[in-house]
Amino acid sequence: MNFIFVSPNYPIRYFKWVEALRDHGVTVLGIGDTPWADIPQRLKNSLKEYYFLPDLSKEEDMLKACRYFEQKYGKIDFIESNNEWWLEEDARLRKALNVTSGFFPEQMEKIKAKSAMKSCFEAAGVKTMRYVLVKGPEDIDRVLRFASLVGWPLFAKPNVGVGAHDSWAIPDEETLRKRLASPLPETYIIEEFIDGEIVSYDGICDSHSNVVFETTDHFPTPVADIVNESKDEYYYNNPFALPFFDVDPKAFQEAGRRVVKAFGIQKRFFHIEFFVLRKDKPGFAKKGEFVALECNMRPAGGYTPDLIDFANSVSCYQIYADVITKDRNDQDMGKEKYYAFAVSRRDELSYAHTQEEIFNQWGAYLCAHGVYPKHMADAMGDDYFYAKFKDFSMGLAFDRFVREKKSR
Repeated sequence: MNFIFVSPNYPIRYFKWVEALRDHGVTVLGIGDTPWADIPQRLKNSLKEYYFLPDLSKEEDMLKACRYFEQKYGKIDFIESNNEWWLEEDARLRKALNVTSGFFPEQMEKIKAKSAMKSCFEAAGVKTMRYVLVKGPEDIDRVLRFASLVGWPLFAKPNVGVGAHDSWAIPDEETLRKRLASPLPETYIIEEFIDGEIVSYDGICDSHSNVVFETTDHFPTPVADIVNESKDEYYYNNPFALPFFDVDPKAFQEAGRRVVKAFGIQKRFFHIEFFVLRKDKPGFAKKGEFVALECNMRPAGGYTPDLIDFANSVSCYQIYADVITKDRNDQDMGKEKYYAFAVSRRDELSYAHTQEEIFNQWGAYLCAHGVYPKHMADAMGDDYFYAKFKDFSMGLAFDRFVREKKSR
């Protein structure tokens, strides 16, 4: 089996996907924008061959690299990046080489455009937030009519995009008029505001859209606040085998599985985000209900796959490779489960406890510690501490200790 992995060098943890595929006997062929001499040794050890391109956005060069691999190794079975940035390019390369194991360009709208995703969520019987699409001043009156229906505030973000960059709240008409005073750089989606926290349904499915591994990540602090206000944060992974504290796990699990089917996801890792309401929104949903936010055809960002592994006592990398090669999950899913917490701190904030104090008090529970790369720091923070617990309340205590600020 020949698997072209686009950008296996970035993000840096992606060598683990390549290792797992290699362990399953897959010939993994990498195309990346980091010179061979600068990529991690574990990645070098896992790749059959590596094709360096300084600019992966040049489609003609990417196609040339893929055809080189095809001529040398034979038919290409998979072209994947597991990276939001390259999903559309992956699809174009698949079509050019007739690699039928993933999405083609004509299927990408429902994957990339937040407005188009809503029809799949609705087909799965899951509520979505009401919305309008806008491009500039000509849409102000339409948004005002929308606001009269759903109420203020509203929330705006690019219709195609990832993360919380370039997103903003619209508390009133005055702000709306300022924001839409001139044409926007791209189409934006404006949705009704939901007071809730993000809970994601994460996992891997087989070629028939049957989920073979599933878990959940919980993000109490809005990502937009973390990015726009430079906040520190915590989030946690909650396996389905353990009690939940914010949403009905059975209803959430069933909805997640329906969504995977509705999107027609096959042999992929998915990261599907929902808002769980913190309070009632009259005429729409009640506290504790969940509404669909967006569906991502990739693993959760940052080092979240590692957090998933700590919580579930498995390797999601190996499960992915199982599915790619055998269309099933061969890992032992009966191992002990934990609440795994990811807590981050920011360099510009003053904390009550030193790293040494954290290690001394919580060292028995720590799974990982390090510094996020600069390109991740805006959304994730600087220093990170990952720990796992059988008792959820201990996880909350760990977070309080790590992020406690110095008193003035």
